[in-house]
Parts: sequence; C-alpha cells; structure tokens
Amino acid sequence: MIRTFWTDFILPILRRPSHYQVAALCYRRTATGTEILAITSLETQRWILPKGWPKTGFDAGGVALEEAWEEAGVKPRGGKPRKIGRYRYEKRLRGGIPVPTDVDVYAIETEKLYDDYPEAGRRERRWMTPTEAAAAVQEPDLSRLIAGVDDLLAAPLR
Repeated sequence: MIRTFWTDFILPILRRPSHYQVAALCYRRTATGTEILAITSLETQRWILPKGWPKTGFDAGGVALEEAWEEAGVKPRGGKPRKIGRYRYEKRLRGGIPVPTDVDVYAIETEKLYDDYPEAGRRERRWMTPTEAAAAVQEPDLSRLIAGVDDLLAAPLR
C-alpha cells in the first residue's frame, strides 16, 4: 500500500518540474484563413495541442518544437517558435491526482506534416479553423487563446 502510494503518487510529482508545461500551437495559412492543428490526447481522446514537460537541453521554444514533432509529425516552416500566451489546466498524474499546471504556448508555423513520426497511429490529428479548435478543446483558457489566435499572431514581438 505504501509502496504503491510512493510509486504512483509521490515519485511522479518529484520527478518532474513543478506544474509547468510547454505547448505548440501549430498553424498554417490557407486561402480561407488560419488553421490550427489539434491532436487527441492519448488516454481520454480529447482535443488538445501538442505539449509536454520541460526537457534538459531545450529552452521552452525547443520543447514546443520537439513536442510538435513527436506528437503530431510537424515540420516547422522555419524561424524560432514565438510565445503567444499561457493557460492553466488540471493535469491528471498517474493515479488520477489533479495538479494545476501552467502551460506556455508557442506558435509554430507548419510547413508540412509527416506520416511517420514517434506517436503516429496513437493520436488523431486534424486541421481546424480557430473557431472549431476553440470549441473542440475543453480548457476554457486555451479556448480563449485559440479563438484570438489571429490577433496574437499579428501582434508585434515583445
């Protein structure tokens, strides 16, 4: 009982940087406007952005690029990812423990999607309009960020 509590609840919290993740808002411009790439989560199949915990040797923008590749097969158009916002959600750790988690969101213009990537076949991915993507995600703060993506992408660098 104590061993299970330690391995399923305490160790995951101690092993990871506290309550902070990085997400990739992958987008492309089409003749009809901006499209956002949404993917499904592994366990609940809800629509999300590619995201993950910080990694040694990567800055936040690098983590966003890495997660976009691993989870969605994204080839970026070029340039450095740009932080466009932050949202908060309840991350469920192993064992179902909810942990409030802040997520910095980096915009990544997408050149193409590869068919062969680390998590291919484990997630669904879909291009959506900002309105569709905002309605598809469950996190209210992320929904608002996605709904305003055109203004965020047009804003000057800070």
